[in-house]
Amino acid sequence: MSAPTAVSPWFTWHKNLFADGVSVLDLACGEGRHARAAAERGARVEAVEVDAERLARAKKAGRKHRRRIRWRVHDLERDPPPKGPFDVVMVFYYLDRQRFSTFLNAVKPGGHLLAETFLEQQRTLESGPTSDDHLLGQGELVSLVRPFQIVHAREVLEIIDGRPRFVASVLARHLTK
Repeated sequence: MSAPTAVSPWFTWHKNLFADGVSVLDLACGEGRHARAAAERGARVEAVEVDAERLARAKKAGRKHRRRIRWRVHDLERDPPPKGPFDVVMVFYYLDRQRFSTFLNAVKPGGHLLAETFLEQQRTLESGPTSDDHLLGQGELVSLVRPFQIVHAREVLEIIDGRPRFVASVLARHLTK
C-alpha cells in the first residue's frame, strides 16, 4: 500500500492546534504532508524522517515553507526525538511501542500529541502492514498516551486517498504539573 498523499482527516479536524508561533515536531514525517499543512497554518515545524530520499522529496515539496520547516534525517529507533519541548508532537502511521514514552516527553506541559496509525483489522483488507509490530489492538493507542488527558479519540474504518483503512487516532493533552 502506498503512503497517502492527502492530509489525514484527523489532522484536518484538529487544525486549530496549528497557528503562528506554535512549535511542532513531526515524527517519521515521510514526505512531509502533515509538516507542510502545519506550516501553512503558521506553525514552526521540525520534521524528522529516517529515509533520506523521502526527506529530500519532502523538502522539495515543502520549499515554499523553508523558513517554517526544519527537515532532518533522524533515526527514531536509534536516537531519541529532537529536544523539545514542543507545543504539538505529531505521529502519523508510525508505531514504536518501546519508544512511545519518549515521544510523550517531547510535548511541553499544556501541549498536545496528535497521533494516528493502523489497527489490527487492517489485515482483513489485504493491504497495509501485517506485522503485529505495526498494528494496534483495540484501545491500545489510548493506553499508550497515558498519563496524558484524552481530548478526542476514535477507532474507525475510513477512506483515505480512495482506499479503506482501519485506524486508531488520538489527540491527547499533557497535563501541567
